[in-house]
Amino acid sequence: MSALPGTTGRRRIYLMRHGHVDYFGPEIMAAGGDTKVVPLTPLGQEQAKAAGIALSHVTFDRAVCSGVPRTRQTAEFVLAGQEGKAPFLEEKPELVEIHGGSFGRISSRAELAAKMAFHFDMAGEPGATMLDGGEVFEDALRRAVRSLERLLAEPGWHTMLITAHEGINRLLLGWAATGCSLARALSAVRAFEQDPACINVIDFDMVPAADGSLGTEIQRAIIKSVNVTPYNYVKHGMNMTSLEAIFSKDPR
Repeated sequence: MSALPGTTGRRRIYLMRHGHVDYFGPEIMAAGGDTKVVPLTPLGQEQAKAAGIALSHVTFDRAVCSGVPRTRQTAEFVLAGQEGKAPFLEEKPELVEIHGGSFGRISSRAELAAKMAFHFDMAGEPGATMLDGGEVFEDALRRAVRSLERLLAEPGWHTMLITAHEGINRLLLGWAATGCSLARALSAVRAFEQDPACINVIDFDMVPAADGSLGTEIQRAIIKSVNVTPYNYVKHGMNMTSLEAIFSKDPR
């Protein structure tokens, strides 16, 4: 199998969150509140371009996004900055954001920000969902992990760009941080922050399948970096959490 130079079976994933979007923008209103259609704002485009500059020297063998406009646009900006030939951008719908439910009666952005501020803290509770009637966090975790495991099992690459979403990234980071344990991952989700257009780097040591069958399996995950924002490396002035900022008037 392909492996990072100097290793025997290690693969690297650059896991990004999409750039800034406005969930109260005209595109959302015209689509009846469907957040899947939201594009990057001009600020989000600049954030994605900054990530592209930071990653310009990294040669990606493959590039994946969840397929919605905001992740596709972010990945396209990053790939446009490649010093060499960029790979074809693939879509993996299994990596789309956790499906949200109802906010209930909300009268202002401030009220919505307050409602969302600690929402991921409850992800580890049995049956917890993304808002009332939304997707069960555990179900979202399982579909995201299955997608990642399939990618890791495929031959012919050692460095991949994945552009996804805050919730999905937090689930995958929680999973990686707990020894790739589905049972423990949700309890770790609350500790991870994902700012717009941030970059996470996760290495996976792959070994032959233990049962002797063809293919490989994950021996361990190594988190190399988390929530790196090339447009503001030291987070100066970024005092809100991502969720607080999204639903406030502050675009960060």
